Amino acid sequence: MNSYFEENNLSRHANLEMVSKTVILLTVYFGAYAMILSGQFSLGVMWFLSFVMGIGMAGIGFSISHDALHGAYSSNSTVNKLLGYTFDLMGANGYIWKITHNIIHHTYTNIHGHDEDLEVAGFIRLSPHSEYKPVHRVQHILAFFAYSFATFFWVFIKDYRYFFKENLGPYENKSHPVSEWVTLIVTKILYYSYTLVIPYLVLDITILQLLIGFVSLHLTAGLILGIIFQLAHVVEETDHPEPNEENMIDEHWAIHEMVTTNNFARDNKPLSWYIGGLNFQIEHHLFPKVCSIHYPEISKIVEQTANEFEIPYNHHETFSEAVASHYRTLKKFGDPNFKYTPAEV
Repeated sequence: MNSYFEENNLSRHANLEMVSKTVILLTVYFGAYAMILSGQFSLGVMWFLSFVMGIGMAGIGFSISHDALHGAYSSNSTVNKLLGYTFDLMGANGYIWKITHNIIHHTYTNIHGHDEDLEVAGFIRLSPHSEYKPVHRVQHILAFFAYSFATFFWVFIKDYRYFFKENLGPYENKSHPVSEWVTLIVTKILYYSYTLVIPYLVLDITILQLLIGFVSLHLTAGLILGIIFQLAHVVEETDHPEPNEENMIDEHWAIHEMVTTNNFARDNKPLSWYIGGLNFQIEHHLFPKVCSIHYPEISKIVEQTANEFEIPYNHHETFSEAVASHYRTLKKFGDPNFKYTPAEV
């Protein structure tokens, strides 16, 4: 992988294409917001623009915030920090994300009791090792509704809950810097102000109409984000290892990431552009400090290497195949008679 960048004289970080995408996605989101605030459009058009904002919001999270918070967007830490605040501008909290995603999820991928990404809701069973409940029988239907509320959960509950939570993944008695508490409060107030307070004061709309637009924005972003992230780890091909008696995983970290992660729709360039290369999730887990714009080319090297050493390289050819696999996995994990068989490497 190193030779690829050296031989092609390329930076591991963002290029002009990535910068252009950043400008486009920010323009989509804040441009739609500005058009709504202008008050020059009918309620129907403003409602449509709230959906556009939802699409832009998910795209910003995928393609800008995600890379920046991983330190992959730029070699300059200040640039990464500033662009990382786009996550906070979307109503979430970048500091908590870096703990739950960058550290916990990337270290304990698909390990029940540690990987926070498996804890979507009590009525959704994303691990065969989590406690079974009768409601899980219909989780293949409920899950997609739950995913739609993902950003609501971030904006109003998740960040606050995690800041007050003593035990976070493998961390016990986790405390947070005062500066991060201040950032949480200030950015939350900023988000609530520009999405709820300012539109209500500026526009000639009722509270109900405001809430319809706000809900539409978040249901759109939540559904997109929820589905994309689940296709990476909760499909039929991925493994869900359990620690041994010494609380250790048998496989080497890199092998663990390979068997617990899945790629999809690698030839779908528009999708890959929009979701920040997260359909190349294997490459992202192996090289999180490399900008997502490079994943398509890197994937060829990773797959070839995996084949040489007979290591699984999980992938679905199309987006629809991956969604279908996730749906079937939800049904299996919701079946009380399902017996999980660990993958063999």
